[in-house]
Amino acid sequence: MKTIFKSILFILCVLPAIALAQTTITGAVTEQSSSLPLPGVNVIVKGTNSGTSTDFDGKYEISVKNGDVLEFSYVGYTAQEITYSGQTNLNVALAEDASQLDEVVLIGYGGVKKEDLTGTTDLLTSEDFNKGPIVSAQALISGKVAGVNVTTGSGAPGDGQSINIRGAGSLSLTTQPLFVVDGIPLDNGGVGGSRNPLNFINPNDIETFVVLKDASSTAIYGSRGANGVILITTKKGKNNDFKFNISSQTTVYSPVDDIDVLSSNQFRTLINDIGSPSEIALLGNADTNWQDEIYRTAFGQDHNFSALGSAFGIPMRASIGYSEHEGILKTDNLQRTTASLNLTPSLLDDHLNIELNARAMYTENTFADRGAIGSAIGFDPTQSIYDPSSEYAGYFAWLDAGTGNQNSLAPTNPIALLDLKDDTAEVRRLVGNAKFDYKIHGFENFTATINVGYDTSNSHGRTITSEFIPTADDTFNGSRSSYIQNSDNKIFDAYLTYKNTFKDVHNLTVAGGYAYQSFEYDNFSYDSEAEEDGNQFEFIDKSKNVLLSYFSRANYDYDSKYYITASVRADASSKLNPNDRWGIFPSVAAAWSIHNEDFMQDSFFNELKLRVGYGEVGNVNGLRDYQFLTRYLGSTDTANYQFGSQFYQTYRPEVINEDLRWEIGKTFNLGLDYAFLDRRISGSINAYIKETNDLIADALVDPFTNFANRVDKNIGNMENKGLELNLNVVPVRTDDFEWSINYNIAFNDNEITKLSVDQPKGGISTGVGNTVQIHRESESANSFYVFEQVYDASGTPLEGVFVDRNGDNIINDDDKYIKEDPFGDILMGFNTNVSYKNWDFSLQSRASLGNYMYNDVQANRGVLANATNNSILSNIHTDYYNTGFTVIDGNTAVSDHFIQEASFFKIDNITIGYTLDKLKNTTFRFYGSLQNVLTVTDYDGLDPEINLGIDNNFYPRPRSFVMGVNIDF
Repeated sequence: MKTIFKSILFILCVLPAIALAQTTITGAVTEQSSSLPLPGVNVIVKGTNSGTSTDFDGKYEISVKNGDVLEFSYVGYTAQEITYSGQTNLNVALAEDASQLDEVVLIGYGGVKKEDLTGTTDLLTSEDFNKGPIVSAQALISGKVAGVNVTTGSGAPGDGQSINIRGAGSLSLTTQPLFVVDGIPLDNGGVGGSRNPLNFINPNDIETFVVLKDASSTAIYGSRGANGVILITTKKGKNNDFKFNISSQTTVYSPVDDIDVLSSNQFRTLINDIGSPSEIALLGNADTNWQDEIYRTAFGQDHNFSALGSAFGIPMRASIGYSEHEGILKTDNLQRTTASLNLTPSLLDDHLNIELNARAMYTENTFADRGAIGSAIGFDPTQSIYDPSSEYAGYFAWLDAGTGNQNSLAPTNPIALLDLKDDTAEVRRLVGNAKFDYKIHGFENFTATINVGYDTSNSHGRTITSEFIPTADDTFNGSRSSYIQNSDNKIFDAYLTYKNTFKDVHNLTVAGGYAYQSFEYDNFSYDSEAEEDGNQFEFIDKSKNVLLSYFSRANYDYDSKYYITASVRADASSKLNPNDRWGIFPSVAAAWSIHNEDFMQDSFFNELKLRVGYGEVGNVNGLRDYQFLTRYLGSTDTANYQFGSQFYQTYRPEVINEDLRWEIGKTFNLGLDYAFLDRRISGSINAYIKETNDLIADALVDPFTNFANRVDKNIGNMENKGLELNLNVVPVRTDDFEWSINYNIAFNDNEITKLSVDQPKGGISTGVGNTVQIHRESESANSFYVFEQVYDASGTPLEGVFVDRNGDNIINDDDKYIKEDPFGDILMGFNTNVSYKNWDFSLQSRASLGNYMYNDVQANRGVLANATNNSILSNIHTDYYNTGFTVIDGNTAVSDHFIQEASFFKIDNITIGYTLDKLKNTTFRFYGSLQNVLTVTDYDGLDPEINLGIDNNFYPRPRSFVMGVNIDF
């Protein structure tokens, strides 16, 4: 009886399990038109959280039971649902869905399908990004977008980068584009103690860049979009089983080149030839290459982990990353830890979509003293690094015979500068936002959106100088300066969107809303030297500015053929006086999708769209706060007023500027998008004219009318006009082999069309207050303004002899002339990708034509007098043997001999990778990469690519080799 009971109980327990038994099914997903495998296709059991995605070969494996419905979905393709009924293998072919292609392109406060765009907008996905040792986000798109010039500030790890879209748009304000990260417009002011304001983003977390270039696209951002807008979207969670990624790479950095100065033997020969007996006696016995001593082979590492999937019905993604990179300049170092979390839950039957983003960063920076670069160039190569008899911690120093201290006019031992100065900073930054999209019940055509964001940073930095550093001050006992900076960027957006389709052919989207953004800064600094001298040693600086905005936009298209977009934004900035505070910035754009016309149905064009647009934007970015108010500045402790035996601090009024207005940029754009041969060839052509009116620049004022003789005024206009071409080609596409090419080229001409007062710019190292650049009407911004050098019959420059251009027999500033400018007339990018089976290869390159450089190093160091000046010996540049220049002269330093063409072609990166996907549910990709591969140029200096065109002790960009692995499982 017990046996029968146990048998019945066993059957009752096993039957439900048998009924619910699951089977593992396998298969592959391909593209219907080409039969190529589709990696990354979502395969989900409908109504559950169970799911997977296809691997590199389009293959998948999933557990199902009879009656389950499998959903196959992929962006740009029509989803399929198939009911499982016992199949052991299920292959699926997905067809392209024209209604979904490129449908999520952000344009500010919303998004549209790429085919519906009317403005000049470039989309770059993670597949398009540059490869290699990428520390800063901007480097991902260098050379990828026509008309966008990305220049790294130096070769330091994670250093800041200058981005210029369609030429310079201002003379005195910020010319950098606005960055918007997951809906948060960032502060252009930067973060204290940080090398780059975008370093808080781990490049591995970025999904897409969208570059808005013309004013019809950027006007919705008003004054913040004056120099273009770059929208960065990070990777988000997906509603499937968790997938994990681990990536790790190691980088080796090495110096590429150095400045051409005399070797120790050349220098000895020179001093023995031209020196006095006392100068010859100063020669040492060493053979020191000071540039080799300050630079090193450096190492870097990057490690990242991310998890993407769904938990408790909430799609999410989390990541953590760690980077550590040494600079090739000794003691330079960057350590960064990042973490991010993204949640995208949907509630109320998908009527309420929520996006929560949080991104944290902790960075430790050690900044090498870059003064060591200039010191190494000029330091006597016959001297040793160390001197056993030196009181300066054993470092060699040029001593003053009278005091026994370092000669006050001598350079400091570059190794001592690196070893005896400790400049460090820590930066903590948190950027987060919560976005709520509510599709109103009963009024589903209306979506209400609220976006709240917060960007806060805290920086602590200090510079500690050892008491042993060589100095002329015999009372120096070491020093410490420190700072604390807190900054807060708060945003609030609220807008309503109406979207509807009428009679199947009229599509209308209207959005309108309100935006508020505030920027607060709290800075504190301390100086131990000032405290020791009895002066004011603590400084507090607090400030705040606010931007208040209203905006609206309407998008209409008829039958996917004719499009029109109109927007208007009203901005009020607390930086301007109340009477001129508000600016109204409208835009309008239209497009005609010619390929959708009936008469084009049999054409070979997949896309042919004509676009035209006009827009206006304002700019006060970079303007100091509250210049229209009466402000008083306290005197320093060394300038107090004495009454009897007491000293009292005084206050003087600062310049009052009540008349400043918005700089207004107006852009007209005409464009054509094309694609044919099944999109194997595609691209765009854009022509534009960008005018900036009411430029803010320095102007003279009448005596006794203000508290200074110069004040900022709206006194100028500027024009940029150009042409951009972008071409994408896929010459070969087979099952095993694919080759793609991207080429872009941009032409830009910059001219200041109105400016009542010349603006000297471009300070140089020779002389006091010398400049070599100027803003002048009818010329390009930052044009070189120099004397015209006279040469002898053999082509050797005649020292101190210049062309008397005005014929008055006097050589003075009236004889200077405009000699080129630092901006490239033509910018090009060439990128290619090749994949063969599991192998992949990529190459990125760039070119700039027509840019010029002032070689400050040659001008300052290529003079014979420098070798024996100030009772010390200093090395000189080998250019001395070309010029024969003997004396330091202000006019000679401002000679056009030192303005050199700096056009270049660079191969930025070559990467080769291999993907191993034979392991179940795990894919490995191994790769090697070479960065800064080749530079072809006629420029005589270290690097032809230096922002604004003055080459003065530039921190060289290293060549780097990377080995890495990427694991998906």
